[in-house]
Amino acid sequence: MNIFFIDDAAGVPKYRQLINSFYATLDAGRLNRGDRIPSLTEVCKAFSLSRDTVLLAYNELKSLGVIHAVPGKGYYVERTDLRPERNVFLLFDELNVFKEDIYTSFLEHLDKETRVDIFFHHFNYKVYKDHIINASGKYSDYILMPATFDNTSEITAFLPKERVYILDRLKPELSAYPCIYQDFKADVIDGLTAALPALKKYQKLIMVHPGGKEPEERVEGFTEFCKLNAFHHELIRNTDKCLIDKGEVYLVVSDRHLVYVVKKAAEVGLQLGKDIGLISFNDTVLKEIVANGITTISTDFKAMGRELAAMVMARKGRRVRNKSGLIERSTL
Repeated sequence: MNIFFIDDAAGVPKYRQLINSFYATLDAGRLNRGDRIPSLTEVCKAFSLSRDTVLLAYNELKSLGVIHAVPGKGYYVERTDLRPERNVFLLFDELNVFKEDIYTSFLEHLDKETRVDIFFHHFNYKVYKDHIINASGKYSDYILMPATFDNTSEITAFLPKERVYILDRLKPELSAYPCIYQDFKADVIDGLTAALPALKKYQKLIMVHPGGKEPEERVEGFTEFCKLNAFHHELIRNTDKCLIDKGEVYLVVSDRHLVYVVKKAAEVGLQLGKDIGLISFNDTVLKEIVANGITTISTDFKAMGRELAAMVMARKGRRVRNKSGLIERSTL
């Protein structure tokens, strides 16, 4: 029986490939409790591997209770039911109200037997990499939020390809994996187009976009919309020296900048939704209340969680653009 396989071009440590291929064989129902598996020497010869490499893989499988050694006889399958049918590894970038909505919706639409372990990388590439390497071979499904990281295909290759789902951003190097994504550029264009009748009473659109972890595609969408509709426009990275003038509409990404515009407008006696406009991104309950309601361009985070659960339950992935839209309130 071919229990193990090695891909020399995979860029994944050989010991990890041995573990992953063992689990793939186990998941396929081709191993039973008590079955003998190839010896260290047999695996070394079959794949031209060092004894230390094979021993590292076998020791991890032993520590997880999947196999056991019988002195003088070899290694045998100890358990085939080590993992529940669905044991999900979920790696978010950070914890905030939007991720809570995704997570809560995701859990609500899974069956009760599915276990989910959640981790955060906080936009630290080393933490992201370490989480994935440590999780490899230990879960039935893997959900990754690569955020702003590029060239993540080598790290993702540590995981079984058919059990990986990408969340939030569409990465060209991860095009082979199922993905639920936000199209940040199109979301801005679509949202502003829906707001066009209200925007026409203003003379200038200003986007306050800090960059960093925030997607630059929003800037592209903002610029394209303004040029297409002949709006005078400006991009600024912060509000430190920003003067609020009548006839302007502010598109703000950061809640700190949102508060600045609301406070500054009140200080200079300008009425939101009449003298100046204000649009925020990503709706929250608080934005329904502040300033009698903040207009937002927001993706549907609950829908993202619901779609993600459906993919994991069916184990049939696809590439899905998540729903987004304009929620018009009093600030426009």
